[in-house]
Amino acid sequence: MLRIAVQSKGRLYEETMNMLAESDIKLSTSKRTLLVQSKNFPIEVLFLRDDDIPQTVASGVADLGVVGENEYMEREEDAEIIRRLDFSRCRLSLAIPKAIDYPGLSWFEGKKIATSYPVILQRFMDKHGIKADIHVITGSVEIAPGIGLADAIFDIVSSGSTLVSNNLREVEVVMQSEALLIGNKNLTEEKKEVLEELLFRLEAVKTAEDKKYVRMNVPNTCLDDVISVLPGMRSPTVMPLATEGWSSVHTVLDEECFWDIIGKLKAAGAEGILVSPIEKMIP
Repeated sequence: MLRIAVQSKGRLYEETMNMLAESDIKLSTSKRTLLVQSKNFPIEVLFLRDDDIPQTVASGVADLGVVGENEYMEREEDAEIIRRLDFSRCRLSLAIPKAIDYPGLSWFEGKKIATSYPVILQRFMDKHGIKADIHVITGSVEIAPGIGLADAIFDIVSSGSTLVSNNLREVEVVMQSEALLIGNKNLTEEKKEVLEELLFRLEAVKTAEDKKYVRMNVPNTCLDDVISVLPGMRSPTVMPLATEGWSSVHTVLDEECFWDIIGKLKAAGAEGILVSPIEKMIP
């Protein structure tokens, strides 16, 4: 049984649970408990505060953890990054009151900066040779300048709306962050096998993202023209239809180029184009 630590609430919780559900890992969510076992996969989920996850994984209380890169870097625990998960993206930035002119990083010399991420901030300041007074706050960091507690803040930024509502502006992006799957460095062989199956499922879900399965009817006289505009993963599947002189062409398209390709397919003679979402793709 593999134990994975997951944030107990918030956006990272929601996106992690969606990821597990899409990987067909069934978990009971009707009643929140600290530890929930999957009904159909050898995994159990341990719900924790996000800042407790790196230590929990490093110590072996949990085998894996899903945690923001910001927390992983801040805690400096001896756990390894197994996979970047490509969701819960944000950034850690320095922000100052909107009315202040900002000449550059030198402005922070001698200033008091409120943050929940003193380790990352100190590392950044040391790198640039700036001495600032780092004031650790665990609550609402963004209010610190407004109440005179600090000159600036260093905090997570997603949309930036929280900064705007507190009359702050982002002046320096220190690091980008996303969700990480981290792991204990001493997994048993049995647990490594379960991890490999989990990664296989995650990859199948990830590969299917932003992909569409496309089927169309094409006159045989137009087949070469239609196939020439298809950028699919492999050669398209071509099957004869009951109507003589027609074929059905099946392929996979990336969503980002979908509409451009569809227009070209119609111009090349394709008809009855049917588009379906793809849940999973096995590499």
